Amino acid sequence: MTTKRPFFSVVTPVYNVALDILAETIQSVTSQAWPDWQLILIDDLSPNQAVRDFLATAAAADDRISVIYRDTNGGISAASNDGLAAATGEYVALLDHDDLLAHGALAQVAAVLLADPKIDYLYTDEDKVDLLGNHFETFAKPDWSPERLRSQMYCAHLSVVRLQLARDVGGFNSAYDGSQDHDFILKVTERAGRIHHLAEVLYHWRAIPESTASSGEAKPYTWHAGLAAVRAHVERIGLDATVELGGWFGTYAVHRRLDPTTRVSIVIPTRGTRGFVRGDSRSFVVEAVRSILAKTQHPNFEVVVVADVSTPADTMAELHELLAERLVVVPYNKPFNFSEKCNLGFLASTGDIVVMLNDDVEVIADNFLAELCGALSEKDVGMTGAYLLYESGMVQHAGHRYAERGYKHAFHEHSLGDPGPFCALTVDREVSGLTAACIAMRREVFVEVGGFSERLPANFNDVDLSLKVRAAGYRLVWLNRVRLYHFESQSRVAKVHQWELDILRQRWGIPRRDAYSEIAPPEPSRGARAGL
Repeated sequence: MTTKRPFFSVVTPVYNVALDILAETIQSVTSQAWPDWQLILIDDLSPNQAVRDFLATAAAADDRISVIYRDTNGGISAASNDGLAAATGEYVALLDHDDLLAHGALAQVAAVLLADPKIDYLYTDEDKVDLLGNHFETFAKPDWSPERLRSQMYCAHLSVVRLQLARDVGGFNSAYDGSQDHDFILKVTERAGRIHHLAEVLYHWRAIPESTASSGEAKPYTWHAGLAAVRAHVERIGLDATVELGGWFGTYAVHRRLDPTTRVSIVIPTRGTRGFVRGDSRSFVVEAVRSILAKTQHPNFEVVVVADVSTPADTMAELHELLAERLVVVPYNKPFNFSEKCNLGFLASTGDIVVMLNDDVEVIADNFLAELCGALSEKDVGMTGAYLLYESGMVQHAGHRYAERGYKHAFHEHSLGDPGPFCALTVDREVSGLTAACIAMRREVFVEVGGFSERLPANFNDVDLSLKVRAAGYRLVWLNRVRLYHFESQSRVAKVHQWELDILRQRWGIPRRDAYSEIAPPEPSRGARAGL
């Protein structure tokens, strides 16, 4: 712990803002209990002389306030860079000219920096406030989520950056005006030694008609500026990927390329169960394989079927006909143990990447394997998982949530097409856990963490695996475009034994707060066992 008191340079570009709004913004800084700050107001040649006069009055009233008057209008990036050049604090805090710092914001940030002086970038939660002072749309953000930042500028307010780092990355780039903060934070986080999420609402984003807080579509050019910023980021860090506009305003889709020489093994445990889907009887495993073949362009894969000896002969014959030399069969003649079946399938596989797949699924996404496995090219990604839908179209799985003493599916039974809070269901993002109904891992990571625990034959095996992967220091990434139907019954209630829960809690403790999920969904995680 350091005894040096953090000093903040609050940088606020100003352009033709209403004076009553600007007064409240300045007051939100001057009323901070933490005294060690400077407020740098940069007027970008506001056409209203009253704005410039007001700034002069504010500076005269408090010697911690300084004003820079630009003699040309350069835009928000140029004005912000003038602020960075004039800053004298160890840290710079970014405040828009019509927004508000929460009461006590700087003191809470200072307490975190005092406890951990190695933090280079800190961001907080935020909400919106209207002109009547009503607060709404609180954004309880995830902890550091680099995948989500590529897909969405989620961490903007309040951002506090070590000043030297802000200067080292070149400050703000006018080429990305409108999404200059997204570009800036991408560059900062590429170099930051330590990143911290302070889970408190310390910034109030003012919702006025012309601001993006009221409607992103108010400034449509910002979306395309953000696209360019993410593309530049992907190029800088060497991702073999393309970036496109996402399905919702302000979101982006990163499509990675999977090297065609990468061998992928798809492990499917089965007992050859049949059931009705859309009114027709089907062999689940056969139709799962058909959907894989229809939706996979990657040339180098095998399918390892771990089949109970009771699996119908005609089912096995169909699999041989569909897959030919791609098929590897592992006979299984023991009482049901999903974890053991997965581990046996892994041992029989030869892939650089191993996909674990339930037999009661149907692939929807095009380019299935490349989309699912591509993120594993980043060595700090340990596991990827899919967006699973019930036959009804309701969400079955969009990542796990471990909080309030329980283990649940995040966003369970949301409707397909619902973007989720702050577009969480439309962007790739880090999660606490993933269901083993569809996951991918590099071979060496599966070995490193010891695969599935065979002490958990039915429930919580995927929770335990997820926690092992995270404990080894890897990220778990949920991929919103990798979509499959999972024909697990919506009405089925899984039988969970106390001894299973005891094993999990003895290993990992009792979960209190989820690091990544904004809401508490109603249903417990059922593990990855349906259809087996």
